[in-house]
Amino acid sequence: MVERSSRFHRSRYEKYRGGPDPLAPPLDLREALDEIGADVMAGTSPQRALRELLRRGTDGMRGLDELREQISRRRNELLKKRNLDGTFAEIRELLDRAVLEERKQLARDLDDDARFAEMQIGNLPPSTAAAVNELAEYDWRSPSARADYEKIRDLLGRELLEQRFAGMKEALEGADESDRQAITDMLADLNDLLAKHNRGEDTTEAFDEFMAKHGQFFPENPADTAELVESLAKRSAAAQQFYNSLSPEQRAELDQLSQQAFGSPELMAALAGVDAQLQMARPDLDWDGSQGFSGDQPMGFGEAAAAMADLAELDQLGEAMSQQYAGADLADIDLEALARQLGPQAAVDARTLQRLEQALRDQGFFERGVDGELRLSPKAMRQLGQSVLADIADRLTGRGERATRQSGRLGEPTGATREWAFGDTEPWDVSRTITNAVMREASAGEFRAGRPVRLDISDVEITETEARSQAAVVLLVDTSFSMEMEGRWTPMKRTAIALNHLISTRFRTDELEIIAFGREARTIDVGELAGLSPRMEQGTNLHHALLLAQRHLRRHPNATPVVLIVTDGEPTAHLDPSGHPFFFYPPHPETIGLTVAELDHVARMGAQVTIFRLGEDPGLAMFIDNVARRIGGRVVAPDVDGLGAAVVGDYLRGRRG
Repeated sequence: MVERSSRFHRSRYEKYRGGPDPLAPPLDLREALDEIGADVMAGTSPQRALRELLRRGTDGMRGLDELREQISRRRNELLKKRNLDGTFAEIRELLDRAVLEERKQLARDLDDDARFAEMQIGNLPPSTAAAVNELAEYDWRSPSARADYEKIRDLLGRELLEQRFAGMKEALEGADESDRQAITDMLADLNDLLAKHNRGEDTTEAFDEFMAKHGQFFPENPADTAELVESLAKRSAAAQQFYNSLSPEQRAELDQLSQQAFGSPELMAALAGVDAQLQMARPDLDWDGSQGFSGDQPMGFGEAAAAMADLAELDQLGEAMSQQYAGADLADIDLEALARQLGPQAAVDARTLQRLEQALRDQGFFERGVDGELRLSPKAMRQLGQSVLADIADRLTGRGERATRQSGRLGEPTGATREWAFGDTEPWDVSRTITNAVMREASAGEFRAGRPVRLDISDVEITETEARSQAAVVLLVDTSFSMEMEGRWTPMKRTAIALNHLISTRFRTDELEIIAFGREARTIDVGELAGLSPRMEQGTNLHHALLLAQRHLRRHPNATPVVLIVTDGEPTAHLDPSGHPFFFYPPHPETIGLTVAELDHVARMGAQVTIFRLGEDPGLAMFIDNVARRIGGRVVAPDVDGLGAAVVGDYLRGRRG
């Protein structure tokens, strides 16, 4: 009979705490760019749009504002929960206990000296510090009373050292005279080292000697004098802020009590020398600040100094999160400090924001214009155009149309292929599709000779085609201030961006020109239009815009002319014979006459004219209806949200004849 034994191994799974999640999805730059693009089209500069994105964050990633708010809550919690009375209360308790035990002992003693001691004990001043100082030379009869009094001196020394050197309170508990002497020697040598550093001397050798002798007092193990100064100066500044935060009465008490630290006034003199040297080395720290603690949880001197250091660190983090100072950079955020104060997830979120900003810049989504201002790059505009067009395509598809995939209908192959997407009607490229399937199965180790190849939807590629005819397209967009006032500014821009992307990617033989018209008209590229800010300017100079449109149509005499006009107001401006704009409201008869004449010229060029009327202005509706009948054009009155779908759909209908 064979006896078998089995062992079971248990595994415990916990949340990953080693920094950013290695299994987290990559940064979604497309979503970030969409949000930036929306702000830019609304009139925000690209630089500010980027900052706004980082401030508000994205889905699943906290932004700077939320992190800053958490920092503020953490800061308020510290101030409202804690107070600075801890060590004072502890000293008072030890003193009261020592006096009580001494009185008990004196009551049992019957000699005259005991009666004199009772008088001395009974007439102690009410001030804790004054009483402690008066008892400095008192000959205690009760051993327990003497022990409690010595605890006061020991506690004072440890707390004052804890303010400047982390961990001293626990390390020196129950310290003897040799331990105190070691502290005294360390402070003397530290003063010498800091003095050399402040004089600009080379302290490499002196630092090594100092650490070899006193390294046990510095568990953080600084690498050089600069690191030592950095860590000590922040705690020293926090100790000074603690002192500044005390009431005048508490400061007076502390000044007197500190003379009894370890029973040696020399300790305070040495600490004062260290503080002076550190302030000279780091005058940039806040040595004059104070904090208003108002809670009911008392803190000792050392704990309070640590809380002051936490508050200073929180203030620095809050400033870095605000990004409101000159030369602000997300790299200024101290991730280690953020993790200490708010936990590791906060540091992960901040690191993700840093990576997002860097990725957007590294991917070339921003560039400097000729004026030095940051603007969206052509690459960013392509991405933005693709996103906007996809959104418009959803609207068109909902109306039973397939707007974005019509480039191949009745077209000829271009020789290029692309991945199939929902809505495509172009023929499959069989060779490329099967090759993709074979490569996919081979990379996954699933390919077997002689076995049928299984196709996946991701394998399918289609043959790209182009329409046979060429069109010269002019998009005239109204940029008068009423477009901004009525909420039509951003939809107008989205429309232009979508049409530009559609033509540049699906109808590459078509020639698009965008013309913006307010009091004057000008041709404008889509990138400039995206960042165009509204101007407080009256005037709708459709006359000038039509003149520029005809120039574009003449440059392409063999192309089908297509004119698309987006406006929300009657023509109120025209160019006078000198070339200067003339504005008058209500519309001047001369303005109307010149505008209609140019529409007639466009119609005689054979252009398909569609006017997209925004708003319910009866004067505009009458003008456009009359003009459309006159030149055989079309009028479309979409709502603001449907403008893009209306313009793109009209263009595609024209392409399909």
